[in-house]
Amino acid sequence: MDFAHVPVMLRECLEGLQIDPDGVYADGTVGGAGHASEIFRRLSPEGRLIGIDRDSEALAAADERLKKLAAALAETRAEHPAFSLVKANYGDLPQVLRELQIPAVNGILLDLGVSSYQIDNPERGFSYMHDVPLDMRMDQSESYTAKDLVNGYSEAELTRILRDYGEERFASFIARRIVLARQEKPIETTGELVAVIQKAIPMKYQKTGGHPAKRSFQAIRIELNHELTTLEQCLGGLIDCLAPGGRLAVITFHSLEDRIVKTAFRKAEDPCICPKTFPRCVCGAVSKGRVVTRSPILPSEEERESNSRAASAKLRIFERAAER
Repeated sequence: MDFAHVPVMLRECLEGLQIDPDGVYADGTVGGAGHASEIFRRLSPEGRLIGIDRDSEALAAADERLKKLAAALAETRAEHPAFSLVKANYGDLPQVLRELQIPAVNGILLDLGVSSYQIDNPERGFSYMHDVPLDMRMDQSESYTAKDLVNGYSEAELTRILRDYGEERFASFIARRIVLARQEKPIETTGELVAVIQKAIPMKYQKTGGHPAKRSFQAIRIELNHELTTLEQCLGGLIDCLAPGGRLAVITFHSLEDRIVKTAFRKAEDPCICPKTFPRCVCGAVSKGRVVTRSPILPSEEERESNSRAASAKLRIFERAAER
């Protein structure tokens, strides 16, 4: 399969980042370079793009796409911006910038969740629509897979992730069914897991709300790839990577991600921990900047109609203070 990347809310992201042609920009989830290529196109020869991804196949596709674009730009400009692609987690951006000797960036973009390529490629084991080995690794160099998780977690641990990360109302029933099924034989494929989940959910509830395995697969993927813990732990550090006036734009696809981003942005804007009864702040906490998007930016009706995977997307933007 080709690593196709249909960028969600592309216009809104570009406008939100306020691209400076001479600036340095980081795409922390570069994927197939859908967003990154359009940022790159807007940079001058003095500008620079840094693309980060955990998926080696994504980086290979991004490299091919950006090299072709660089060659096309060089034909009209004689020079093109520089770009660097790094295999890493977006949470490692501070370290990546240190290694590249870049003190700060003018903008950072995160397009969270699983990519269309990863979902649509049956071999990656993300989809409940194919019967393939349970995998779900975003970084295939790691050895621990969804198969290991499903067969290794306790019933209590499974219940927790299905409830907290999948918001699954039948979490405890599904966890119990998984434990009973794997006592007979390990659950090895997505099809086997789907069958177990379907047995745990009453039939009347399977007729509404989409595929009965959707929430459970989301939960397992999030847990396996540490998606929410990484997001929660790194947002403050990413804001610290911004140059004065720089912007961090984050696209989320479900309420769990959006809640973390919303909370982190508010805390960065107003970090004061003093009791509300105090007449003035005495804790000494200093604001890192301002929340640009008081309410999240949503895809247009046209985009939702043309790209069903954009339907749940939300974009939030934070701007670093003019003085650091």
